[in-house]
Amino acid sequence: MGKIAFVFPGQGAQAVGMGKDAYDASPIAREIFDRADAALGLELSRIMFEGPEDRLRLTVNTQPALLTVSVALLELIKDRVKPDYVAGHSLGEYSALVAAGVLRFEDAVRAVRLRGEFMEAAVPAGQGAMAAVLGADREALAALCEAVSAEKGLVVLANVNCPGQIVVSGTAEGVKAVAERGKEAGAKRVIPLEVSGPFHSPLMEPAADRLEQALAELEMRDAEVPVIANVTAEPVTAADEIRSLLKRQVVAPVLWEDTVTRLIGLGVDTFVEIGSGSVLTGLIRKTDKSVAVHTVNSLAALDEALAALTA
Repeated sequence: MGKIAFVFPGQGAQAVGMGKDAYDASPIAREIFDRADAALGLELSRIMFEGPEDRLRLTVNTQPALLTVSVALLELIKDRVKPDYVAGHSLGEYSALVAAGVLRFEDAVRAVRLRGEFMEAAVPAGQGAMAAVLGADREALAALCEAVSAEKGLVVLANVNCPGQIVVSGTAEGVKAVAERGKEAGAKRVIPLEVSGPFHSPLMEPAADRLEQALAELEMRDAEVPVIANVTAEPVTAADEIRSLLKRQVVAPVLWEDTVTRLIGLGVDTFVEIGSGSVLTGLIRKTDKSVAVHTVNSLAALDEALAALTA
């Protein structure tokens, strides 16, 4: 029998109404939403269920909202299916840490709310940008970013999502120049992203420093199951190491393709994406078609996944 990995989505997976079916039908799930509201002193669940979308899309709301939906759905599956590994995409790493017993849920919700605030404040609006580069060669794109950074303004690889899909991040000028010269790295298309800042780039250093202070005050336990870290794409269990990786994660690229490849190398043949949307399911399939992927983003999807996983 192959191994199972639980994976958790990050920013961009949010949608108004996410988690509402679980909230309405399950007291266990409802308790998670209520605990999130109480921890933040804010009606987060109402923003999630009713919107408006632009309010949900604010980084300070999006991050705790996505974490809450993931953990609510996790509560409904974790007694029936046990993961051998966990991982999350950017913000999703915090959901993974709750799943691994590293962070208490309330602490994680408050931490990601702060992370959102710090990320929003790190770079003045309009000065940073991100863009998705489709079809480019990874090494060639990294070299192009280096050349552009020297001439126009800093730009780096931010999310290595799957073969042929890489997000770049940096100064508005740098990202624009990469978009214009993308063909040099084999890019077929470059799509500007609607984000509030140049996430996962060195421009986020002020946010990383503030987050480090916030994380220093949190109790973290060693992981009960190994977490594959975004920054290294390697398994970690030690709380102190996880803490320092979370700081680095704000300025370093999310090595998602490498994470998936590493998990497969560790014997994982079944991935379960837990949370809003199905972004990671698509990325995993583009990385390796031979693995099984189940998406748990609603109660109906949960029943389907459980039927397949416990058969």
